[in-house]
Amino acid sequence: MPTDCISYQNSGYFTKLIVDYLNQEPELQSLYHRFPTLENFRLQAEEKASHFPEENRNVLVTALEKQYSGFEVSEATKANIALLKDPKTLTITTGHQLNLFTGPLYFLYKIVSAINLSKQLKAAHPEFNFVPVYWMATEDHDFEEINYFYFRNKKIQWNRESNGPVGRLSTEGLEAVFEVFSKELGVGTNAEYLRELFKNAYLKHSNLTDATRYLANELFKEQGLVIIDGDDAELKKLFIPYVKQELTEQTSYTKVSETIEKFKNYTVQVNPREINLFYIDNDLRERIVFEDGIYQINNTKITFSESELLAELENSPEKFSPNVILRPLYQEVILPNICYIGGGGELAYWLELKSMFEAYNMVFPILLLRNSVLLATEKQAGKADKLNLNWNDLFSKQTDLLNRKTSEFSGLNLDFSEQKEFLKRQFEKLNDMAAQTDKSFLGAVKAQETKQIKGLDALEKRLLKAEKRKHSEELLRISTLQNELFPNQSLQERKANFSEFYLENGNKLLHEIFEKLQPLSDTFQIIIP
Repeated sequence: MPTDCISYQNSGYFTKLIVDYLNQEPELQSLYHRFPTLENFRLQAEEKASHFPEENRNVLVTALEKQYSGFEVSEATKANIALLKDPKTLTITTGHQLNLFTGPLYFLYKIVSAINLSKQLKAAHPEFNFVPVYWMATEDHDFEEINYFYFRNKKIQWNRESNGPVGRLSTEGLEAVFEVFSKELGVGTNAEYLRELFKNAYLKHSNLTDATRYLANELFKEQGLVIIDGDDAELKKLFIPYVKQELTEQTSYTKVSETIEKFKNYTVQVNPREINLFYIDNDLRERIVFEDGIYQINNTKITFSESELLAELENSPEKFSPNVILRPLYQEVILPNICYIGGGGELAYWLELKSMFEAYNMVFPILLLRNSVLLATEKQAGKADKLNLNWNDLFSKQTDLLNRKTSEFSGLNLDFSEQKEFLKRQFEKLNDMAAQTDKSFLGAVKAQETKQIKGLDALEKRLLKAEKRKHSEELLRISTLQNELFPNQSLQERKANFSEFYLENGNKLLHEIFEKLQPLSDTFQIIIP
């Protein structure tokens, strides 16, 4: 079994921005408050605890108790909700869309990272309490991003129309999805568990928010996970002053735009709008646009004067929904949060927001890259050994891997770099001679150099191709194994659903994930359940 480790920085699956963040490069340090270390978490806890109002804690606990009404709540989760009233209690938060049946595997990894970090911080700083929180993205409206999951490479999809916040969407029509999934599962104890989990989540709850809460609660309730829905009138009341400032001063647009100017060497993840708010109802989620002194709800005939819109905000705060720029601020207003755990794309947009947080006098949380995992079977690990592959090999781009292995199998030097370098030196001498005699000769020399280099390139490719044919069986076994572990040449965790691994391993799957994930580690975890 391969035993080497793969760091996130060397995996090839993270952007330069995230790699530089993990390496704490100086040019990025103005974009975050504190880097995730055990000592920094203590400092963050002290700062957030002193800045988070008691009133907000009381509103939060009342809202959570109401949201959990009608659900079976574990003693661990009840205790964590009650702890949120304690001024020494902080949260560790991760967020995720309401993907059908959790969507891709990293849904699990995010939440396990939050739970494991909470335990680690409690052990390191026992004077504080740490509560893991899953923020459901109930107000999103990108239904096409969440209405499916993959089971053994088969796309299981829920087809229907959706225009408003997905959390309010009726679960009507999911019976047909259940029938398809049920047939794919086959028979057995684990298959029956998955069947009942899907049925109880989606066929016994009337909307997607409640279905997702049930699902996440069933998977993680014994670990004390607290699940929060931000689409809540009482919680939105706490956010009214920030929404008012956004509507009248466009603070986020100004501050985030200033920060983006520092992203000269990086790709900008999201660009701010002049107003980063939506107006929502059951079948509506549209941008609020300010034009010619009037606030208009995009793609509708709904308009407001400033006084009318501010009155609407006071009377119905639940109708105002933050977009990707303001959602993090809303989260930090209503939670005593010290850390956000997210994927590379999420951390990329959080890194645009620190100056906006400062303008709103809000403590900016620690940003932690979630754990990443590769699940493999003992059989696959055995194949890797037989093929003399380590994990670093398997994380390589397939073209590079196959070229490298072809060279190893061949025993020949398939790289003509030495010959090309020799040729270039000869042409440098010819160029010197041409410059001293007839400068019109330079063009002919350059053309001949290009022709000769191209000739060597062609020979190199032909030799590589010939050797690949010679070793095609070994190379096919390598590419087949890599394709099993990295579907579509991408990370397994970004496509596969937990159910296909649970079907084979049962409760052992989650046990192994909890056992192996180390939130403050910067290496991929290879787990063989």
